[in-house]
Amino acid sequence: MAHSYHHAVSSARKWGGAAEDYLAIHTWFDRSKEIVADFRHRALRHHAEGIFLAERLFGVTITNSYGRIVPVRLIGEQHVREDLGRVPSFADWIRHIRPEPWMGRVGILEAGASGAFVETAKGWLFLSVLVLPRRRFVQIGRAGRRHSRRTGG
Repeated sequence: MAHSYHHAVSSARKWGGAAEDYLAIHTWFDRSKEIVADFRHRALRHHAEGIFLAERLFGVTITNSYGRIVPVRLIGEQHVREDLGRVPSFADWIRHIRPEPWMGRVGILEAGASGAFVETAKGWLFLSVLVLPRRRFVQIGRAGRRHSRRTGG
């Protein structure tokens, strides 16, 4: 469907009440159009995880203007089925994203005296920095022997 209002009208036909009873939920599903205004916006919320997230945000049920209690999960499933014909998993969407080299790069976000945040393929990681006294350090030689050397500090 082209607009979340039309999804809301469809919900009102199915469960009763007014379109406005359902509009906030359907608008939330389509709010990702603010990021990308074509079918790809659906990858962010139009899947099983998105439906469960809607349930966490809006509650397990809503009560429409006719006084009928309607499960939010059913409203979300209706929205996704109207757009896609089925309810895919997030893995179904991700499986079709072609990996690019920039997607796996690691970079330091911010370094401080006690550590640094490092971006990894699985998210941000905080690395602690162990500060050793400057007077000695250990160096591994070519033969694997340890050599101690004093610094001028």
